Amino acid sequence: MSTLTATVRDSGEGEQRWFCGGGKHTWLATSEETGGSFLLFDFVGEQGKVTPVHIHPASDETFYVLEGEILLDLDGARRPLTGGGIAVIPRGLPHAFMVTSPEARFLTLQTPGTDEEFYRIASEPAPEGSAPVPVDFDRIREAARQTGAIEILGPPPF
Repeated sequence: MSTLTATVRDSGEGEQRWFCGGGKHTWLATSEETGGSFLLFDFVGEQGKVTPVHIHPASDETFYVLEGEILLDLDGARRPLTGGGIAVIPRGLPHAFMVTSPEARFLTLQTPGTDEEFYRIASEPAPEGSAPVPVDFDRIREAARQTGAIEILGPPPF
């Protein structure tokens, strides 16, 4: 029998964090709340936000686009993804993305929820009205080194 309690969040609820790679996360379900099964957050990023090519060695990553458009690079193959689109990225697959619309919003699901510490180290709290933190790829690399949650393979491919 599970000892977990129900987690219920309405729109606008959840811890908000400025990610040092760009954009804002709203944490909808943490690893602790799901017994380590998954991590779920809402991501909002502006046009031009990119990620380096990287892998998640121990987790699968799923994007479900709510609004806007991103361009995915999946092991060198590029594919746009718009509102209502989904990408399931298996652990170990090199990938990156770039926001191509003025703004994009998508859900990120990581299974299992082993990468949460990486995102915490690579972000700052985002209280209402606060300004985004500057993009800091050195901090991203250090968080990756400390946690092993991601392995950065190269610069953004865009």
